[in-house]
Amino acid sequence: MYKERPDFKGMGRVVEKEILAIRRHLHQCPELSGEEWETSAFIEKKLQEYGIPYTKGYAGTGILGVIDGGRSGATVALRADIDALPIEEKVESAYQSKYKGKMHACGHDAHTAMLLGAGKLLMERKGQIAGRVLLVFQPSEEDSPIGGAQPVMDDGIFDQYRPDVIFGQHVWPDLPSGTVGVRDGVMMGASDRFRVTFYGMGGHASMPHQTTDAVTIAMTVINQLQTIVSRNVDPLSAAVLTVGKIEGGYRYNVIADQVTVEGTVRTLDEENRNLMKERFHQIVRDGTHAMGGKAKIDYIQGYPPTVNHTRWAQRVRKTARAMFGDASVPQVNPSLGGEDFSRYLKQYPGAFFWLGVRPKGGLPKPLHDPHFDLDEDALAPGAELMAQVAVDTLAEWEE
Repeated sequence: MYKERPDFKGMGRVVEKEILAIRRHLHQCPELSGEEWETSAFIEKKLQEYGIPYTKGYAGTGILGVIDGGRSGATVALRADIDALPIEEKVESAYQSKYKGKMHACGHDAHTAMLLGAGKLLMERKGQIAGRVLLVFQPSEEDSPIGGAQPVMDDGIFDQYRPDVIFGQHVWPDLPSGTVGVRDGVMMGASDRFRVTFYGMGGHASMPHQTTDAVTIAMTVINQLQTIVSRNVDPLSAAVLTVGKIEGGYRYNVIADQVTVEGTVRTLDEENRNLMKERFHQIVRDGTHAMGGKAKIDYIQGYPPTVNHTRWAQRVRKTARAMFGDASVPQVNPSLGGEDFSRYLKQYPGAFFWLGVRPKGGLPKPLHDPHFDLDEDALAPGAELMAQVAVDTLAEWEE
């Protein structure tokens, strides 16, 4: 039976000013995937300030903080992603992004700030901790299909300390502040990409019979692709195929000889993931051939589905209810958004969960939107939750 463990309920207020200052600093200085050098140096400085030992350089800018408890036990890892997005911010604030075309539009600044806050709380009470807590600051989460999770693992971030359990937290504007979203099993979807170049034969717009119109080929195939979800996927399953970019043609009176289409495919399980890929290739190949053209297909499988381990999803749920009340953990549906935390969960037991950050008043702006913002009042409780989930997991392991 475990002897003792820290209680972090309400302790977020001790580090709240620190967390807000960190988040606002990082928000002003966003760095894209693989470029997080200033962010990494800032994290180093904070870990030094808190007295937390660390190693660095994983996949370039990744950092691992290590907090050893007062007695032996299991090892729990907490992960925060640190990169920003190539988006021009449209939220006016005193801490608006200073870098043109770069923005923390997915809340990774908040993730980093909360993990540092949780690390500070844990370090101050390390004597009461049975085991070890790893603080994983991971680059390049937005760099799908490569991501940062697999590269930091390949680079040895867990070679010395292997986690028995790993947790990740993500801000979630669809949920009200003060709530936590977590599910047993699938939490987020697989994220695949495609780029198709259609080749035809160009000519004068007044003489289409002498051409093979690449625009018409692309339009026809795009419409056919939408039938995969409506006619091949089980209606009780979830899948999305989105064409996000079309590029081709020269001018109004020239029939295009080439059109490029880019998009994404999202699914919640490997069966539908494979089905979507197979039907995609069939439709593009056969549809293009039927219209006299050719197609080059680049289909890239990215992040797999993020699938929580039931025991540890239940641990998050139990801890959140104890800290914030039963109503704080509403039932949630999985998201078809992709997340490279999925790659940790293929190697180690653990869970990924959402922290509600819906701003008070008005409709929330979604992640990856240039108007995205969050309720900063949620961040201190988010740090408390991460710290408590870690020590509760270690205590459960010690029982």
